[in-house]
Amino acid sequence: MSKKKNLPIFENVEITGVAAEGKALVRIDDIVTFVPNCVPGDIVNLQITKKKHSFMEAKVLRVVQPSNVRCEARCKHFGVCGGCKWQILPYKEQLKYKQQQIVDNLTRIGKIALPEISPILGSKHIYEYRNKLEFTCADRKWFPWEVIEAAGGLDKVDSTYGLGFHIPNCFDKVLDIEECHLMPDINNRIRNGVREYARAHGLTFYNEHTHEGQLRTLILRNNHKGELMLVVSFGQKVDEACIGLLEYLHTQFPEIISLLYVENLKYNDTIGDLEIKTYFGQDHIIEEMEGLQFKVGPKSFYQTNTEQAYELYKVARSFAELTGHERVYDLYTGTGTIANFVARQAKQVIGIEYVPEAIEDAKVNSKINKIENTLFFAGDMKDILNDDFVAQYGRPDIIITDPPRAGMHEDVVNVILNAAPKRVVYVSCNPATQARDLQLLDAKYKVTKVQPVDMFPHTQHVENVVQLELK
Repeated sequence: MSKKKNLPIFENVEITGVAAEGKALVRIDDIVTFVPNCVPGDIVNLQITKKKHSFMEAKVLRVVQPSNVRCEARCKHFGVCGGCKWQILPYKEQLKYKQQQIVDNLTRIGKIALPEISPILGSKHIYEYRNKLEFTCADRKWFPWEVIEAAGGLDKVDSTYGLGFHIPNCFDKVLDIEECHLMPDINNRIRNGVREYARAHGLTFYNEHTHEGQLRTLILRNNHKGELMLVVSFGQKVDEACIGLLEYLHTQFPEIISLLYVENLKYNDTIGDLEIKTYFGQDHIIEEMEGLQFKVGPKSFYQTNTEQAYELYKVARSFAELTGHERVYDLYTGTGTIANFVARQAKQVIGIEYVPEAIEDAKVNSKINKIENTLFFAGDMKDILNDDFVAQYGRPDIIITDPPRAGMHEDVVNVILNAAPKRVVYVSCNPATQARDLQLLDAKYKVTKVQPVDMFPHTQHVENVVQLELK
């Protein structure tokens, strides 16, 4: 061991496993050490960057010998951009570790009886699979220190007009993105076109500290037809220069059938509480699934991997084991995608969701698909879903729940236990909080089926569907 700036360096260390947050791991002096940008089997020289009582973090100084499972990252921004951390791990290996993540969470956190866990369903496409990306505009680009040092100082690099992604855990630092392979190439042409137009016409990019600047964020969505929605967020009142940009986007990118904008004068980037205005086209795009049409607006939640969402919903419907006579509660229904997807196999479906705009979309989705056996309610789940609600609208035979990453509020779990449907289908994007909730549901339910589904290739994230039967 040698030291550099009082930070220990370890040489010829073999990486042994994969950990949370897309990092790899190894034990050094019997302490778990988390290391980014490497894979099991890599032999590397490491420098410790953080040391705690129970763990350490380190960075790779040099890959001495690459693992025989390591592959080349496709994206030029790999290792700097905070996303797609598993690009250097073959997809087959990614799925293996995601499967293990499900097993570990359900056994170590849930600590309940489990059936055999089904093999994970991999994504058909591992690039260009997303239907939504959000890019941030910043008046100054962020550069890794190595780039600044190689250029001879910050004054030697062009740091203006940053348009891309926030680096991890930094609200005010934006990595300028030239290419992203998570959506078709149109996302690159639009993003890079906006940057060049702004340069040529003197539009300013936003500064998170002074809260000044015209261009703030771009939100891009697509559907299965390749039609696009683009939401441009301005950090000031829209003026002629802003209109000029919108007209440029309209004329140069005919794929955009829904060109929207918003004036965001707040101190945060969220637009859920702001009025979205239409510059050109319609205020939504239409997605299709199994003959059903779904209206997706600028504030709508829709699973970001469209093709794999279909596989996920088929699993959820299968686990519900509907015969046509059941009353189904769909909790955290969003725009009613699952609710409408299962409605034709149920007697009635009742969807509940926090976002009012999403509920309005859910109602529209039922209407355009001529589905008449759905009801939708907007409100905080723990407040609206109570024993009085169940008494008024009828006891559910089946509950399908698809909560956010934080899982279900304990009050919601208690209502499920009190309502005692014969079956619960729990769709989760966070196996750890799902395992916690399954432990609470274990008071009355047993887990009978488990099906992991990979929605996000090259990331550590994994979805999981669990069927529970009343004991």
